[in-house]
Amino acid sequence: MLLNTIRRFVDEQLIPAEDLVEENDAVPDGIVDQMREMGLFGISIPTAFGGLGCTMTEEAAIVRELCRASIVFRSVIGTTVGIGSQGIAIDGTPAQKQAWLPRFAAGDAIASFALTEPDTGSDAASLRTIAVREGDSYRINGTKRFITNAPRASVFTLMARSEPDIPGAGGISAFIIPADTPGLSLGRPDRKMGQKGSVTTDVVLEDVVVPASAIIGEVPGRGFKTAMKVLDRGRIHIAAVALGMCDRLLDMAVGYSIDRKQFGQRIADFQLVQAMLADIKVDLLTSEALLQSVAAKFDAGMPVSLECAALKYHASEAVGRIADRAVQIFGGAGYMAEYKVERFYRDVRLLRIYEGTSQIQQTIIAKQLIRRAEAL
Repeated sequence: MLLNTIRRFVDEQLIPAEDLVEENDAVPDGIVDQMREMGLFGISIPTAFGGLGCTMTEEAAIVRELCRASIVFRSVIGTTVGIGSQGIAIDGTPAQKQAWLPRFAAGDAIASFALTEPDTGSDAASLRTIAVREGDSYRINGTKRFITNAPRASVFTLMARSEPDIPGAGGISAFIIPADTPGLSLGRPDRKMGQKGSVTTDVVLEDVVVPASAIIGEVPGRGFKTAMKVLDRGRIHIAAVALGMCDRLLDMAVGYSIDRKQFGQRIADFQLVQAMLADIKVDLLTSEALLQSVAAKFDAGMPVSLECAALKYHASEAVGRIADRAVQIFGGAGYMAEYKVERFYRDVRLLRIYEGTSQIQQTIIAKQLIRRAEAL
């Protein structure tokens, strides 16, 4: 029933609003309210805290359906559904869970995740934001970069180095910082290649003081481990995003090839166009099969870090290939902004970068293969 409702919502509300979102670089508040009413902010929140408590398989199906429309609509809920809330859900204290999870589930509070810094991207363990202990509080200084949903956020799950004597990942803590905390400010919205309507900004912390109880789980130095626990779910989620975009791109490519005529016949009847359509479908089906397999293993509690990295790598690369072929099928029209295939081509490019670049996924896969071989 929920998937049917989302399908109608996508077809009747989201797809017709895509041009408006692109023009205004903002998702209309009315659409955000509808997403809130449908419970989409709570799909990953346990039912005990008012969420839908979806399995990973169910969450992936919802996200795939939602992402037949422009990816920016999903971005409205993405940080709350994902690592913004899941760190608290997994490692938070009972008080932290009770304070935030019901608000996330209702969409009354929006979470954002702040890890990346001006000089720290894939090498997240070398972050420079510093949290200095002062009695029962921490004073935090630093700058976070490219933070999605920062202007909408009610609260940030923010990583900072709190243990100066512990190098690398072991010295990092995850802090829960309300957006209205004194000393926290936002930079100007970033100008991006694509995904207009999904706003990112810098988050600047200047002598931000928070209580020690703001650390997730109230355990200093566990922040990076908390983030790693959430990443597997996040990578499956991103694969579902990619798959939804694959669905839409295939629909656009097939529809255009049937309507467009050259040399007195439909371009769908040209064998080289048919070859591109076939390649699109094969990439879609392989992503779908891998997603279903990995999500089922995740739900069964099996270790799937290698498989999640492989899934995110394959799906994000596949949707890039699909977008490129779709533009090629459209020909010159595919390069024009009036056709949505051009927009999707720009939007999908980021999937190979965030939530771990393709190259990071490759290193994860290879290192795990090596460890397994050495353990034999």
